[in-house]
Amino acid sequence: MIALDDAQQRLLALAKPVETQTLPLAAATGRWAAETVSARRTQPTRDLSAMDGYALRFEDWPGPWTVIGESAAGASFAGPLGKGEAARIFTGAALPQGADTVIMQEDMARDGNAVHLIVDLQLLAGKHVRKAGEDFHAGQVLVAAGERLTAARIALAAMGGHGDIRVRRPVRVALISTGDELVAPGSETDAEHIPASNGVMLQALLANYPCNIIDLGIIPDNRDALTDAFRRAAEADIVLSTGGASVGDHDHVKPALEAAGAVIDFWKIAMRPGKPLMAGTLGNAIVIGLPGNPVSAYVTATLFVLPLVAHLSGAADPFPKRLPALLDAALPAVPNRTDHVRAIFENGRVTPVGMNDSAALRALSHANALIVRPAGSPAASAGDTVEIILLA
Repeated sequence: MIALDDAQQRLLALAKPVETQTLPLAAATGRWAAETVSARRTQPTRDLSAMDGYALRFEDWPGPWTVIGESAAGASFAGPLGKGEAARIFTGAALPQGADTVIMQEDMARDGNAVHLIVDLQLLAGKHVRKAGEDFHAGQVLVAAGERLTAARIALAAMGGHGDIRVRRPVRVALISTGDELVAPGSETDAEHIPASNGVMLQALLANYPCNIIDLGIIPDNRDALTDAFRRAAEADIVLSTGGASVGDHDHVKPALEAAGAVIDFWKIAMRPGKPLMAGTLGNAIVIGLPGNPVSAYVTATLFVLPLVAHLSGAADPFPKRLPALLDAALPAVPNRTDHVRAIFENGRVTPVGMNDSAALRALSHANALIVRPAGSPAASAGDTVEIILLA
């Protein structure tokens, strides 16, 4: 067995990000920036009002003032302000030449073109003004290469003068479910068969990632059939199989992969659940053999598959973040494998769900976090601080 951290790093070392493409900003949400995005313009380009009110010169405080014009967003007042003069101004409008301060309209009274204060106001120069360049300047980095394009970053790139952005093309992921006991979801089952849940689960996990899924369906526990399926899947960027990765008489994934031409880089991880995971290369594809138990498949997909897809998509930091949380229940000592306890995280506290069997999907469905307990960890008590990974 190899350590979890070592296995994760070895997996990413097997492949580089896929080719780039240019997309309109609106189509790039959820991708990772393939190159640095720098501002092509300054924002704001001029001093703007942050309020509806009156723009004036602070040196003329405390007034009164004479209104000589109006400034609206997209239709600014062209003339300069002289001594004792003000301009009616609206949120987002450019300050007239000479103005440096805005007073909110509710603090002023107007009679014709004359305005004066109606409250006892302690005013500071520059009040309610968004200064030119306050958000960003031309040439400033807005989105670093490898950052994920959230809605806010998409908006920032647009404000910076961009209409499209360079990203990585979608990752092609081939899915293979193995097992004579499996039938398609929704099919009738008997005492010998179960619905194949791993394939649809993996597709659900990958739904928020830039992927094209190639579902090769259910392959029986037959070495020749599996070998043929792996050969057909080799055109993908990632080949994922579930089941058959252990050492039983009916576990044919490893010999079938080798017969298809794969090179196994590592097999068996010092983690629970998910020990029998294997990974390697199959032509230009990265192949990962996930365990067949659905909880094991879910946990290993979270720790290996999703980071690999993010890495191929250009993510600078593809692994899930670990967060501190206060433990609400005691946990036993951990032997020689990093443990991932399914749990519920709420208001800074985390509670194990109770049923942690690697086939217990109902318990997993209630969990929103994994408690990560490194190999060799001593017993933990309620109130101890532990590390967690939030689940998708």
